[in-house]
Amino acid sequence: MALRLAFLGTPDFAVPTLAELIAQGHEIPRVYSQPPRPRGRGLEAEPGPVHKFAATAGIEVRTPLSLKNEAEQKSFADLHLDAAIVVAYGLLLPKAVLDAPAFGCFNLHASLLPRWRGAAPIQRAVMAGDAETGVMVMQMEEGLDTGPVLMAERTPITRKTSGELATELSRLGADLMARALAALERGSIKAVPQSDAGVTYAKKILKDEARIDWTKSAAEIDYHIRGLSPTPGAFTEIKGERLKILYAEPVKGKGAPGEIIGDDLTVACGANALRILKVQRAGKAVMDSGELLRGFALPIGTKLA
Repeated sequence: MALRLAFLGTPDFAVPTLAELIAQGHEIPRVYSQPPRPRGRGLEAEPGPVHKFAATAGIEVRTPLSLKNEAEQKSFADLHLDAAIVVAYGLLLPKAVLDAPAFGCFNLHASLLPRWRGAAPIQRAVMAGDAETGVMVMQMEEGLDTGPVLMAERTPITRKTSGELATELSRLGADLMARALAALERGSIKAVPQSDAGVTYAKKILKDEARIDWTKSAAEIDYHIRGLSPTPGAFTEIKGERLKILYAEPVKGKGAPGEIIGDDLTVACGANALRILKVQRAGKAVMDSGELLRGFALPIGTKLA
């Protein structure tokens, strides 16, 4: 039996779940997404990925700045939904919205709750050096990612970047949400309250955090680089230019923190060293370190700041 659903989401991460719900035959009368934002060199307002996908699929899209006003809440309630599905929407849902669907609202969250509640769970998990992460389908309540969990999938982080991990988790999450809704229809799913132990918060990534601190260990800087790759990109400064470092690997080596100690762009850290593999100069495409060095001489002894 198909469910009548609203879908609330904005970025690329949410698109696979919306696509899977459509493929499963659920009725989706409306999609909610963040308002179009200025993008590109012309800074023209452009719809987000979910907005574009839903419009192509012929689904009505609404982009309110808030769901707190009564008219917006009444419009939502008038959809007479079985459930609402939320994936990286970007707005908090007031109680009137949470209570409107018959079964409630369900969020796909990209962490192993209660670890990394909040805005940037994938990046924070990588930056912290976590061994694994995952996705969870959670029954939403008024608290920030505090609701009981219906289903979960885990995956090792290994040496993935946050971008690679987001792609993987978005696919796992799409399948997980489809399975959770099927179980909900059958009445065979149980919501398990989150533990009070191990709660951490994944605060939004700030621009100042992206600068690399070469006095830290190679392992810590490696987590930092992969956690911020591809966006916003961890950066250092060299010869008056900002250089994003998108991938590197820890290696053995000694030197002053930030000093280039190898012809292969190996840089000394507070402990051990990093061999830089992928970089991006301002206004340029991503390139490997060999390509960078062919056009930008960085001899041994050069200091990164």
